[in-house]
Amino acid sequence: MRLLLDSHVLLWLLAGDPIAPAAARAVESLDNEVWVSVATIWELEIKQAIGKLELDDDLVAAALGAGLDLLEIRSEHVVHAARLPMHHRDPFDRLLVAQATLEGAAIVTRDAALRSYQVTLLDA
Repeated sequence: MRLLLDSHVLLWLLAGDPIAPAAARAVESLDNEVWVSVATIWELEIKQAIGKLELDDDLVAAALGAGLDLLEIRSEHVVHAARLPMHHRDPFDRLLVAQATLEGAAIVTRDAALRSYQVTLLDA
């Protein structure tokens, strides 16, 4: 199974905070690919730069150190994101939906607004 972590889930995992048991098992399973989108790194770095978030570590190094893989942003991802219905106005979340759809991944999230899209979600 392929998993794509939403930004809040990445932060919880890096902080050692608990997530839903089924999501934790899926993330910890060596049978699964667990990705962090470069868009998520971008989003969180922007939030830090404007003072909405304080990060202790280099997010890329922390994610890689936690055994997570980075999912690069490709042109087909951005085109698909731009063509999605406007159920959700957050461009970073829309990009995650596009990436998950095109890459056959489930998004690990607690964001109920993503349920409006035809994408597989795993409740965090």
